[in-house]
Amino acid sequence: MKKANRRGFFKKTGISLLSLMAIPKIFAHPIHKFLNLVSRSTTGVYFTNGFKIAEVGKDSVMLWTRLCGQEFPQPVRHERQEKVFRHPIDFDEEQPVNEMDGAVSGASGQVRARILDSSDQIVWTSDWQQAQLEHDYTVKMSVKGLQPATKYRVHWEAKPLDGGLIRKEEGSFATAPSEQDPVPVRFTTSTCQYFWSFDDERRGFQTYDSMRRLEPDFFVHTGDYIYYDKPGPLAKNLEKARHKWHAMDGWLSLRDFYRRVPLYMVKDDHDLLKDDMYRGKGPYGDLTFDDGLKLWYENVPIEGKPYRTLRWGQDLQVWMVEGREYRSENTMEDGPEKTIWGEEQKQWFQETVKASDATFKILITATPVVGPDREKKTDNHANESFRHEGEWLRGFLSGQGNMYVVNGDRHWQYVSKDSETGLMEFGSGPVSDCHSQGWKEGDVRPEHRFLRLKGGFLSVQVDRNSGKPEIRFEHRDVLGKVVHEERFEG
Repeated sequence: MKKANRRGFFKKTGISLLSLMAIPKIFAHPIHKFLNLVSRSTTGVYFTNGFKIAEVGKDSVMLWTRLCGQEFPQPVRHERQEKVFRHPIDFDEEQPVNEMDGAVSGASGQVRARILDSSDQIVWTSDWQQAQLEHDYTVKMSVKGLQPATKYRVHWEAKPLDGGLIRKEEGSFATAPSEQDPVPVRFTTSTCQYFWSFDDERRGFQTYDSMRRLEPDFFVHTGDYIYYDKPGPLAKNLEKARHKWHAMDGWLSLRDFYRRVPLYMVKDDHDLLKDDMYRGKGPYGDLTFDDGLKLWYENVPIEGKPYRTLRWGQDLQVWMVEGREYRSENTMEDGPEKTIWGEEQKQWFQETVKASDATFKILITATPVVGPDREKKTDNHANESFRHEGEWLRGFLSGQGNMYVVNGDRHWQYVSKDSETGLMEFGSGPVSDCHSQGWKEGDVRPEHRFLRLKGGFLSVQVDRNSGKPEIRFEHRDVLGKVVHEERFEG
């Protein structure tokens, strides 16, 4: 829509600025300039960055939210380049952060949450907790004492520090079943999302809406949730880095998804600082490795170690591992001492996998274990630079019954089978088609059982067919259509 047509557009559709104030959307160029008048509020607090229900177990859950000082994010006003990643055109990196596309200001206030069962009985309630500038107005709550395989609703309330209007939101989730229950389960994974790679101008990412329609039991984001080191802005200080989280969590598709689907998050390099990051590589502008860690734990609902395992009924157990906090320098000479996971995590992983009696076991990792990957890369277990630990890991995993790898990081969808061990790996691909790059079309290697240079997500379903456990891996496009499937019996 061109400038000359704007007045006619509003007249024709009957939309006024006052009516737009009631519509919680991030509008794309060019009607954004009208919305600058209504995107902020100077009174009250809002859930503009939504909330997250995370780390769901048999009897526990983590809750997260951020109190905001404006009802809608700043609108998207920049056009984008017509090439991979869709970088913004003529983006002023020095403009005030609170005026940037997608910006959401924080607000001091108080927030509490209640959890109700299916009969509307309150089974848990928090105290009023203060959202403070020190933590970017984020609040995390740890909930214990829930029942397995039970549906719950979450009621949120927020208010300014001096009282006033109470803002309310609601979500729902179900806890994991006990280890003895042979119940069906479906979960989804995705990776690599950059604010400017959105493919829906109003809602953000089609993949999230497609996953929501599948009603998965939980979702695992396998890393590169944001990109500090991509423009619009380049996050070279704390304020701009925090903005990256605000803008991403302001998209409607993410907010609606997290209302109903429990989340688990695994970090990768771009979530921490910059490409192929490890401690000692150096800062990114004024942002240090420790700054990156602080921001991660500020925005991710998790407590305890960043590596953990989730048991979901009799037939499924997943392990989510940490690949940035404990790794050796990528440039270090390879050998027994070079590691991505660190000895403590490796020991924990081996012990918990060996102790598991789940029918199917899945390692979820931010980076590949099998690959193939590009020869020039030096960052993961599929690369020559970590061959020693990679060979150990592939050997260990292939020695377990019914164990598979699901990974993020790569900007294409694939299924591969290691030629030496037979270990199978499933790469979900990036969240949108315009984020896909890094592999040549038609470059199918012997390891590949499936290769697609597009975005989308991975859906994993465990069920019983005539009493026999079965696992199904489905690669789907951004609209949710199945483009490849692999099935295995347990």
